[in-house]
Amino acid sequence: MTDSETDQFPAANLPRVLPRAEHGISRKQIDDQTLKVLYRLHNNGFKAYLVGGGVRDLLLGRTPKDFDVGTDATPSQVKKLFRNCFLVGRRFRLAHIRFGQDGLVEVATFRRQAGPDDLPENPDDHFGFAENIFGTPQEDAFRRDFTINALFYNIEDFSIIDYVGGLDDLEARRLRVIGDPLVRFTEDPVRMLRALEFSARLAFTLDEEVREAIYRRAPLIAEAAPARIREEMMELFRHRVGGEVLRNAQATGLLPHLLAGFEGEEETFSLLEKVDARTASGKAIDEPFVLAALHLHRFRGACPAGEELTVADAVRIAGLVLAPHCNYFHIAHGVRHQARELLVGFYRLGRGRGMRGERRFLQHPAFRGALEFLALWSEATGEGVELVARWQEVPESGPSEGRPRGEEGKTPSKGRPRRRRRGPRRKGVAPAAPPESGE
Repeated sequence: MTDSETDQFPAANLPRVLPRAEHGISRKQIDDQTLKVLYRLHNNGFKAYLVGGGVRDLLLGRTPKDFDVGTDATPSQVKKLFRNCFLVGRRFRLAHIRFGQDGLVEVATFRRQAGPDDLPENPDDHFGFAENIFGTPQEDAFRRDFTINALFYNIEDFSIIDYVGGLDDLEARRLRVIGDPLVRFTEDPVRMLRALEFSARLAFTLDEEVREAIYRRAPLIAEAAPARIREEMMELFRHRVGGEVLRNAQATGLLPHLLAGFEGEEETFSLLEKVDARTASGKAIDEPFVLAALHLHRFRGACPAGEELTVADAVRIAGLVLAPHCNYFHIAHGVRHQARELLVGFYRLGRGRGMRGERRFLQHPAFRGALEFLALWSEATGEGVELVARWQEVPESGPSEGRPRGEEGKTPSKGRPRRRRRGPRRKGVAPAAPPESGE
C-alpha cells in the first residue's frame, strides 16, 4: 500500500465488515459451480472470497455476468485441489476450473504491489514478476481500479469486507478511483475509458477528482495499444453504452486522443445511441455498424453536395473516410468492407426510389443492412422518415426474386440459347453403326 493510499483511507487497516444480516446477498444467487470452488478452498484451510464486479452487481440488485474467486492459495495449490483446473497466463497467473463444456470459474491468488526490493536481480526474470507477487486480501483490494470493484464476499461467514470505502460509494452511486487518480491513470491510461464506462453502465456520477484527472491525463490514452482500445470500444457497445460514453469522452477531453481526427457531433452521438438501442433489442453487436455510424457524418461531408456520384465514386470516398481508423486499429478487410457497403448503401438509398441501378441494388446482399442503417439514422435525426417508409415498402426477396417472370413462373432467358459445344472426335474410334433393320 502506498503512502498516498494510506492518506486517502486512514482506516484502511480496519476494514468495514458488513454481516449477513445487513446486506442482501444470498448463496442462492451464486451458481453451484462457484459455490463448489469456494467451499473446497475454504474446507482446505484457505481464504475464499467472491471478488470484484460480481459482488458489486449483487449488491446493486443486478445479475452478474460471471463470478470471480479470490484466495490466498497459490495457483499450484489450487491446481492440486481440482483435477479440472488449468493454469493460464504467463504475465498474470490464474487458475481456470472447468465444469463440462461451458462452465468456468476463474480463481486468482491475492496479490500486492511490487516494491523496489521485490524485483529479481536478473532483468530477464522481470517479465510478469510484478504481477505475481502474492499478498493479503487488503493488499489485493488496493491494487484494484475502483472502490466499487474492490468488495469481497466471504464464504466463511457470508459477510462483505470493504477496505476502500466501496460500500459508501455504492450507496452514494459515486465512481471513485483507489489511490491518486492522476497516478492510477498514468499507470494505465485505459482506466480513464473504463471510468466512463462504469459511470454510464451503472448510472453513477464521476467523483470530481476522477473527472479532473481525466482532463489532465487525457493525452496518455493515445499511448495505449490500438488492439486494447479497439476491444474496450467494442465492450462499450456490448454493454449498450457506446454512444453515452463517447459523448462523455468528448465532454472530458478524452475523445480527441482516443480517436485521433474524429470530430464528435450530436448527430453521431445520437446515431451511436441508436446502435446501442439496436443491441438492447436483442440483435448481436455488429462492428461494421459501429464503424459506419462513427464515420457517417464525415462520409456525408465528403460527398459533393448537389452532385450525383457513381457507385464507384461512393465506394472510393467511403474507403478513404474509413481508412485512417481501420489502418490504425488493424480492422480486418472483411469488417471494413461491410462498413463501406453500409455507407455506400446509405448513399444509394438516400437518392430515393426510381434511380438508376435500383433493381440490381434491391438484389444486393447489403440492401437490407443499408436500409436498417438508414432507418437508425432517421430515428436519430428525425430526417428522411418518408424516404425510409418508401424503401420499407419493398418486399423482402431472395437473390433471384424481383426479376420479371414469364409463363409458369419461369424466368425468361436473355437472348438465344447457347448451342451445345461438341468436343473433338477422338482419332481411331469409328462411329457406331446404325442398327440393322428387323431388330
